[in-house]
Amino acid sequence: MANHFLFCIVFILIPALGTSDSILSQFRNIKKRNADDVIINGIEIYSIKIDCKVTSRFAHNVITSRAVNRANMSKEVIFDVDLPKTAFITSFTMTIDGVTYPGNIKEKEAAKKQYEKAVSKGQTAGLVKASGRKTEKFTVSVNIAAASKVTFELTYEELLKRQFGKYEMFIKVKPKQLVKNFEVQVNIFEPQGIRELEAEGTFITNDLSDVIKKSFSGKKGQVSFKPTLNQQRTCANCSTSLLDGDFTIKYDVERGSPNDLQIVNGYFVHFFAPTNLQNLPKNVIFVIDISGSMSGREIQQTREALLKILDDIKGDDYFNFILFGSAIYTWKDMLVKATAENLEEARKFVRAIDTEGATNLHGGLMRGIEMLNTAYEKNIVPQRSTSIIIMLTDGQPNVGISDPPQIQESVKKAIKEKYPLYNLGFGYGVDYNFLEKLALENKGLARRIYPDSDSAIQLQGFYDEVSNPMLSDVELNYPENSVSDLTNNNFKHLYDGSEIVVAGRIVDNDLNSLTADVKAQGADNDVTFIAQGDVKETTEALQEQEYIFGDYTERLWAYLTIQQLLEKRIAATGEEKENLTAKALELSLKYKFVTPLTSMIVTKPEDYDNQAGLADKPIEAEARSAPVTHQFSSVSSLYRQNAPPTWYTSVDGDPHFIISVPQKEDALCFNINENPGAVLNLIKDPVTGITVNGQLIGDKRTSNEAKIQNTYFGKLGIANKHLDLKLAVTPEKITLQNGNEKSVFTWLDTVNLQQEGLTLIINKEKNLVLFMDGGASFVVVLHQVWKKHPLHQDFLGLYVMDSHKLSEQTHGLLGQFFHPIDFNIVEIHPGSDPKKPDATMIVKNNELTVTRGWQKDYRKDTKHGLDIPCWFVHNSGAGLIDGVHTDYIVSSIF
Repeated sequence: MANHFLFCIVFILIPALGTSDSILSQFRNIKKRNADDVIINGIEIYSIKIDCKVTSRFAHNVITSRAVNRANMSKEVIFDVDLPKTAFITSFTMTIDGVTYPGNIKEKEAAKKQYEKAVSKGQTAGLVKASGRKTEKFTVSVNIAAASKVTFELTYEELLKRQFGKYEMFIKVKPKQLVKNFEVQVNIFEPQGIRELEAEGTFITNDLSDVIKKSFSGKKGQVSFKPTLNQQRTCANCSTSLLDGDFTIKYDVERGSPNDLQIVNGYFVHFFAPTNLQNLPKNVIFVIDISGSMSGREIQQTREALLKILDDIKGDDYFNFILFGSAIYTWKDMLVKATAENLEEARKFVRAIDTEGATNLHGGLMRGIEMLNTAYEKNIVPQRSTSIIIMLTDGQPNVGISDPPQIQESVKKAIKEKYPLYNLGFGYGVDYNFLEKLALENKGLARRIYPDSDSAIQLQGFYDEVSNPMLSDVELNYPENSVSDLTNNNFKHLYDGSEIVVAGRIVDNDLNSLTADVKAQGADNDVTFIAQGDVKETTEALQEQEYIFGDYTERLWAYLTIQQLLEKRIAATGEEKENLTAKALELSLKYKFVTPLTSMIVTKPEDYDNQAGLADKPIEAEARSAPVTHQFSSVSSLYRQNAPPTWYTSVDGDPHFIISVPQKEDALCFNINENPGAVLNLIKDPVTGITVNGQLIGDKRTSNEAKIQNTYFGKLGIANKHLDLKLAVTPEKITLQNGNEKSVFTWLDTVNLQQEGLTLIINKEKNLVLFMDGGASFVVVLHQVWKKHPLHQDFLGLYVMDSHKLSEQTHGLLGQFFHPIDFNIVEIHPGSDPKKPDATMIVKNNELTVTRGWQKDYRKDTKHGLDIPCWFVHNSGAGLIDGVHTDYIVSSIF
């Protein structure tokens, strides 16, 4: 049985045991190297860090965990995270002894095929697809060799929702083991200013209360939790952890204005949350399933919840109860006001509710809709009031109209978008997909009620969320010619303590400000709000961030758009559903979100045939099935195979070409002497469609002593015709052109980018690694010099791995040497430099004078490099390369 550590997220990293004995058995295997080391089954988890950064309610979270195998044999380690249901995973990597295995987000069907291919080869792969109340689980297991280290890093993003006047990050902590370096760090930046900040945990003792550090001032807030090993112990000499329970962070922002309109780099986000408004009178009809399947605990908990809800109903509200089993029963013939007398009578009715018969769900709903319609027609309820229908069921309709599509059509026609319908599904026996469609088609939502001991509290909690409407029919309008691609901007209700969020694109690039009109119906009259957003103000505010991630408005727009497209897709059919699916998939792939339409494959970087696992985002409708557990394949052998090859070809320096000749256990090298500005073709493969060209740059000025100006590669162009891909690399930036889409990075970025057929990794200020499906792998090394150097300037080096994957038709200054080459060295004799003997080399029927020397390999050490012995061919490789070097000059890098 695994130990679990859960966080924001909920996080575990534990050594897996060969049996599934009780938790206690795991701790019998604990060994200590010293007072600060805790080793379970040979594995020491020495670091867990959760770094959460929030800008304007949008959270970017990175979970990093490190472990080492202290055993003398390979052991399995499990990385297990429970993520918020509303979150999207954006990246995942495993690093084993310095070798990184990235996750690649793909369309679900394509990912499934790769997953099945891995399984067919005997490589197990997978994910735990279990859904909890607020979370869904992501799991990876990996074998690591003796004395090896593994680092897991997972990134996910989510929009924090405002409820009851506060934004909440849900955290559940449950490691059941001790971790030497355990840290939670949350940084919050809110341009409106932070009004309050709370952090608390159900497991926090008096000794741990001082470990939670929280502070806020102006626009910034911080929370940290970093208990020492001894502070984690359940007792002085215990090896068990007391970190076990819920941990929450709540905050709110200053409300000088109900509107916060922010504009950043062509995207805007509008937060609307008015305060101090009178709540609207509300009319509530509870439609309750009393069929036989609700008997026992479920009906008892329903009664408990309804009694608590009756205590919260306000005197101006109107309400009624409708019960459906085989027949339909109503408490009153019409809606009644929540007077003290009516509330007491209602309590007696609720206490007497019992179960009987089958499930006439359609009849119950139609009776409720008719009752609301009559109430407005006869002026029983105030005209300026808001109405909701809350339906609770634990089964599927089987009396009256029982066909789900027929029920949907009938209910939609009757409601006519006048009242939102909220469907609560009790337990796992309901057709949740049907309930969700039915609710979404009628301006409401569905919620699963979990059959636990606190089900009554879950029911009451949902009612609390929707029991205080402040505004109805809310519209947020923007200048028609200024914005496009708006997320949803029409809302049936705005509830007290909540917030409306709208995002969109700015059409006019020269736009300096944006005005929005908000219109709604209030308790006494129609209300209007004006929102003003200024580019300069937002920019100045964001300059104070320091530690918060970049263009959050664009990612938040994408996040909201994808969520709303997926929501609309649930109730759509035919061509409409296909269009919604295509748009959501396109955005999911573009912004690298794991959604219900995409999956993430964890791969061995050089070989996409070696799959380490598949990660899906489960949907709520799947939750009724039992949790399905798979395990990721053992990649302990993969990382050993993934070590940098001994033999490779490269070009670096002035420019120095190094050609590995494995069969001779030797290398050849030559320089190319050409003027700055010249573009050289390095690799061209007509079969794979891969081409690599490089443009030369020179020193800032020619040295007086130099007869030939030093040249280097200042720009590299790597293209793949079949993928419609172009990668331009300079010492300043990296530009990826994928079809019509362009991404630009700098060498100050740390990037792990995966897309169809491609993995791009940028190691900050060091190198770039490019893996192409079915082709060679490339490493581009960045050489930086002192910026004020009077002579030299920054340049690039290129190293080619797995060149055997390119076709036999590959050519170019480097490409022609990807095929076997034979040569003989004879007549070795002293040269002009005593340390570098000369010789005669016989190659391609030519006799060449060559010199024994060294060239630098800068793959691992970009500053000093590693000396590689080789036979140097003079005169720009004449006699070694096919033709002459000028044959390889081309017009541009692409």
